[in-house]
Amino acid sequence: MTDTFRFPPFLKKGDKVAVLSPAGKIDKHFIAGAKQRFEEWGLKVSVGKHAGGSSGRFSGTTRQRLADLQKAMDDPDIQAILCSRGGYGCIHLIDKIDFTVFREHPKWLLGYSDITLLHALLQKEGFASIHSLMARHLTTEPADDPCTRQLHDLMFGQCPHYQFEGHQLNKKGKATGILRGGNLSVLYSLRGTGYDFPPEGAILFIEDIGERPYHIDRMMNNLRLGGILEKLNGLIVGQFTEYEEDPSLGKIVYEMMADLVKDYPYPVCFGFPVGHVSRNYPLVCGSKVEITVSKKSVELKTCTPKQGEPLPALCKNKEQQQQ
Repeated sequence: MTDTFRFPPFLKKGDKVAVLSPAGKIDKHFIAGAKQRFEEWGLKVSVGKHAGGSSGRFSGTTRQRLADLQKAMDDPDIQAILCSRGGYGCIHLIDKIDFTVFREHPKWLLGYSDITLLHALLQKEGFASIHSLMARHLTTEPADDPCTRQLHDLMFGQCPHYQFEGHQLNKKGKATGILRGGNLSVLYSLRGTGYDFPPEGAILFIEDIGERPYHIDRMMNNLRLGGILEKLNGLIVGQFTEYEEDPSLGKIVYEMMADLVKDYPYPVCFGFPVGHVSRNYPLVCGSKVEITVSKKSVELKTCTPKQGEPLPALCKNKEQQQQ
């Protein structure tokens, strides 16, 4: 695992994007919607052969899903790969992907949820990737949706720079580090494998959906007992959704997390707009970021290195996205 990550080339009009489904099956309507949105941005779109397929809960067999992903990774004309949805299934592919051609023609991979597995794989191989909204969002949200605009700007080379409201549980401070993370359940499933991330110097972001509070507590304590939490430079707690608080635990989920990290010296923010929600800010996994946290506000700056160069000192972004 490396501490510096190669950024694939950013896109320009006329570039080609692949849309495929490496995990769960999806309504073809959403694939068509994502294709249309990208074409509105001036991009050409290639849809994976099995992107709209069905094999049980998956879009295709393991062999079919792997073939679509490998083909897109090997195509020198494709500049980005949008995973249409998450769900479950990337675990079947993660140890079967060949990076021989990709290393010569790297491209951005986009998605979240189960796609966290592919982000972890790309970081292991030394490449940055984009944790982002997927096909449903591109289809159902309007063209001027803030997160859709943010994804467009990022794909075309603008450094993300976010500032938004704070949370009463925030632990104030300022830190820099390498941004890592994604879906907590998926990250938990990679603990003890070769795809786990080194926590030293990391600013970790986490989100999840449909997990019972004691499951979340178990996973967070795994990170504590495994020495992950103590070695971080910062923690970003995103959206935890579609669950019911458990009064028998004595604390709500965010309070449990706050107690687990209260003695560590780094900043912690709660309620970051990332996760299984419409306000899902795109983030560059593997980028160097600077985070400033207070009770009233949170600011996250991302610096983009020039292709082929190591991660530089943080830069001042040209524009700031603000909600």
